[in-house]
Amino acid sequence: MAKSKSKKNKDRRIILNPEEVNAYIAGSGTVVNQPITSTLESNFMPYAMSVIVSRAIPEIDGFKPSHRKLLYTMYTMGLLNGQTIKSANIAGQTMQLNPHGDAAIYDTMVRLSEGYEALLHPYVKSKGNFGKAYSRDMVCAASRYTEAKLAPIATELFKDIDKDTVDFVDNYDATKKEPTLLPVTFPSVLVNANKGIAVGMASDICPFNLKEICETTIAYIYDENCDLTETLLAPDFPLGGQLLYNKEEIENIYKTGRGGFKVRATYEYDKSQNCIDIKQIPPTTTSEAIIEKIIDLSKQKKVTEINDIRDETGLEGLRITIDLKRGVDPDKLMLKLFKMTTLQDTFSCNFNILINGSPRVMGVGEIIDEWLKFRMECIRRKLSFTLDKALKKLHILEGLQKILLDIDKAIKIVRETEEEAEVVPNLMIGFSIDEAQAEYVAEIKLRHLNREYILKRLDEIEKLKEEIAKLQSILKSNTKIKKVIVNELKEVIKKYGQERRTEIVYAKDEPEYVEVVEIPDYACHLFFTKDGYFKKITPQSLRMSGAHKLKDGDEIIEEIEANNKNELLFFSDKCQVYKSKANDFSDTKTSVLGDYIPAALQFDKDENTKYMAVTDDYSGFMIFVFENGKVAKVDMKQYETKTNRKKLLKAYSDKSPLINAFYIKDESEIVIENINGRKLILNTDAINVKTSKNTQGVAVMKLRKGHKVINAYLYKEGMLENPARYKARTLPASGKLPEEGEETGKQLTF
Repeated sequence: MAKSKSKKNKDRRIILNPEEVNAYIAGSGTVVNQPITSTLESNFMPYAMSVIVSRAIPEIDGFKPSHRKLLYTMYTMGLLNGQTIKSANIAGQTMQLNPHGDAAIYDTMVRLSEGYEALLHPYVKSKGNFGKAYSRDMVCAASRYTEAKLAPIATELFKDIDKDTVDFVDNYDATKKEPTLLPVTFPSVLVNANKGIAVGMASDICPFNLKEICETTIAYIYDENCDLTETLLAPDFPLGGQLLYNKEEIENIYKTGRGGFKVRATYEYDKSQNCIDIKQIPPTTTSEAIIEKIIDLSKQKKVTEINDIRDETGLEGLRITIDLKRGVDPDKLMLKLFKMTTLQDTFSCNFNILINGSPRVMGVGEIIDEWLKFRMECIRRKLSFTLDKALKKLHILEGLQKILLDIDKAIKIVRETEEEAEVVPNLMIGFSIDEAQAEYVAEIKLRHLNREYILKRLDEIEKLKEEIAKLQSILKSNTKIKKVIVNELKEVIKKYGQERRTEIVYAKDEPEYVEVVEIPDYACHLFFTKDGYFKKITPQSLRMSGAHKLKDGDEIIEEIEANNKNELLFFSDKCQVYKSKANDFSDTKTSVLGDYIPAALQFDKDENTKYMAVTDDYSGFMIFVFENGKVAKVDMKQYETKTNRKKLLKAYSDKSPLINAFYIKDESEIVIENINGRKLILNTDAINVKTSKNTQGVAVMKLRKGHKVINAYLYKEGMLENPARYKARTLPASGKLPEEGEETGKQLTF
């Protein structure tokens, strides 16, 4: 094989003369300065335009080139009638028009099929597994296993296509002809959804009900200033669902071609099984995405009303079943899920359509107007084609009428003509008719050379004249052409009209989900250790428990009687505070280590806890004692947030290491110790409140060079025999060294 390939390549090599070789070598490696603008214009812009015009953006007939090539191939294969054939065969035939490969062609067929359920009116009738638009995991079978043919509505796509209604061009290798557009008899561009992403632009057209679109087009034909919302109620999706109707949003989309609206799932509550069955979902999501999101919310304990969720999709169609816990209100739960999952989602519209090769974003009225111009041109071309054939036939019959005057003469001329090539000229001379008329007469069979046959042909002359007059009358009148379109639209409604699938729900009448977190209200004891472990224990459990289990070297530094609804603020050694609630932690016992706060609240790397504050109304103050002898007093309200923020930066000053922090509501006294043993008792009222959290504070203890504060704790009655001597009249103060036997105890521990 390698030798054969090498020989083939050798045969195709290019022979250069020595001068060309030298010129090539001299130019290799040369850097040519070229403006990037000209490079983009010459290289990228043609590619961008090709994607826009020939691939991603639909045209006024409602199709992209890939759609049109596939459907036309199926039409030429005779698949409007008869049985389905293998999809692989169709994809192979389509490759004569579409050079992008059978996989891309088959994917296009899948999206147009009724089995995939992506279109309100599928153009391909399918047999086999074509996957589902609402499922990410239910993919189609290979093309060799499935079969397809054109659906009955496809008849409307090719009506009169053989009567010069649209232009035909060469395919990519100029071996076949293909239509530039399809002569659709209804505004298919607005009936079936179409989405495409080009270079620098995109298109996203929502589907509308066929009956409503046709009625709206008829109303527009009669009155261009008609109110579109009277007949075109709202978009309609193949999967159904509920559309939250906002008149201003819909009118804006109809006017500008841009905007969005909300679509949500529909559900049924089965009281006997205490479960919710979801059977219709928005077109922008999948059943797997919904299930995964609900499971994730359950794991995060944001949704606690669900026992189980499963996908029960089967032959009857989509179904997601949610088993509820006892006593759960299904309607309230669904309002919650609508807000937190894609069970309610926004469909964004961008009606970008190619008009004469140029992309235009248009409103519904403009699209209908452009489609009418296109359809009127199709009908004019069809009428002109029919008129031309009728005129030619009339001309032939008028020649035959002259022959009727003397059939024997015609026979005599043919009989007496010696050469066959002279028959037509002799007939032309003998009856004063032109070549086309004489050719027709010469081709009449011998059995038809009788008066009866010729009289029957001549009877058609009057009918032809009436038909020609009618065709000419229609061609001269736009009103009559529009009447033809109206009749076609009425016929389409009669044959293919369906009731709406998507229910219209007025948004202002629908209740919105307001998240109300019901936190159990009960007393509890909170314990916090030096190493950052936290325990929440109920009074009953505490009374029946023994000693606390702690890590070696760890000790409890805070014990607080609190409520399960209280908020917790954990200050770290990185000047940050992490907010949580007591309810976020499970009740536990003294026999366990508890929750490790840096892990539970996802602290940064190498970040540790320093202090825990517990509050219910953010009253009082935070006191921060720093190593440099300064103390900051911050209003607790500075840590209150309207949103549910979990982490606040710059919770206190980072200019000096934090020795200790205290949450106080009333006037308190704090003992501050420096490295050489001096103590100072500080009354918190002596410090002014600061508005910024990261204030450096005020100097409280005078420190000699190289000295620093090493400890701070709340003063308890009886800690010192003579506490008055440690209280300073003015700040900053140096503090006092304890006299011998004066210190009765150290900071109390639990």
